[in-house]
Amino acid sequence: MARTIPHRELRNNSSAVLREVQAGESIEISNHGEVVAVLVPPGARRESLRVRRARVVGGLAGLDRVHVETPVQDILDDLRGER
Repeated sequence: MARTIPHRELRNNSSAVLREVQAGESIEISNHGEVVAVLVPPGARRESLRVRRARVVGGLAGLDRVHVETPVQDILDDLRGER
């Protein structure tokens, strides 16, 4: 049975996680409690894995660009209350 870790642990400890996978362990990656990916060693049996095609969501390329005079970092700082 594969061990499940949150995506944050993969992001923060990717080298260690990849070493474990290289050593033969399968690891499920979760996002908000839902398993979204499985890391398996190369050559592992993949027949049991469910594969879904990626889907395009949003279509953001069609949006018009917005130009602002204020630097975005200043806007973010203001929204965070850092001013």
